[in-house]
Amino acid sequence: MHAETTATERKAAALAAFKDLARDPGVPKPDPILVVDNVVRRFGGLTAVEVEHVEVQRGSITALIGPNGAGKTTFFNQLTGFDTADSGQWTFNGRSMNGVPAHKVARAGMVRTFQLTKALSKLTVLENMRLGAQGQKGESFWRALLPAFWKGQEDAITERADELLTRFKLDAKRGDFAGSLSGGQRKLLEMARALMVEPELVMLDEPMAGVNPALTQSLLGHVKDLREQGMTVLFVEHDMDMVRDISDWVIVMAQGHVIAEGPPETIMSDERVIDAYLGAHHDAPLSESELEEQLHEAEAALEAEIEEETQK
Repeated sequence: MHAETTATERKAAALAAFKDLARDPGVPKPDPILVVDNVVRRFGGLTAVEVEHVEVQRGSITALIGPNGAGKTTFFNQLTGFDTADSGQWTFNGRSMNGVPAHKVARAGMVRTFQLTKALSKLTVLENMRLGAQGQKGESFWRALLPAFWKGQEDAITERADELLTRFKLDAKRGDFAGSLSGGQRKLLEMARALMVEPELVMLDEPMAGVNPALTQSLLGHVKDLREQGMTVLFVEHDMDMVRDISDWVIVMAQGHVIAEGPPETIMSDERVIDAYLGAHHDAPLSESELEEQLHEAEAALEAEIEEETQK
């Protein structure tokens, strides 16, 4: 009962933070954990990301959506140190993350998963989990020769790994090679491994991609549980049912820009979003007056062409 109360309170607190916020791109949040300013990433002549300003509210589940090629994963890569932005700055908990390598970003408490899972297939599930732990004493060559220096820490790491594997229902697989897991189980493993660093912000890149429908509800539950554990979640997703189900706030990207923000129940009726996904103002059926106007224009063009041919 207490857990249910906590979950309800966390959800209510997240929604309260967004109450009465404007729906404008880059709208300031009451308590942002991540603040991004003027981040640009170009590949040759193509500008893949050009985000002027965006804030992610602490303690919330925020979805980052947009059509294919909108720049969502590239944006993730800039923020987490897996790629280098051409310009711009961003802060996590007030600390600048510009140019910080990926492992140090994770150490600071900001971790991400990938659209295509990065589990090391030739290692066991438990070994993959252990790799996720930070600051391991046994990583030093000389200390590795003296188990007394690192044995206690390794036992604690294994205990935490087992707790997480149990929570994600992977404990029966702890001795199996990661390569033997299904796509959905690999997603669960990657999420569990990310939690080994006890992060404050978890960034999930298409957590449902390639997942068997049987595991979908399990994954959804785990994403919601991250917030109940006191973490902030930012995730990229195409499945709008999932976005509506679990997100407190939605940020929309198109052609590298943030074009809209808002609560999930209203964002998909926003004209800017409809236009980004469907090209609404181009593809909507023409009214009778617009059809008549186009007909007149076509007739005038045809008459002009006939007259020009006659004069020749």
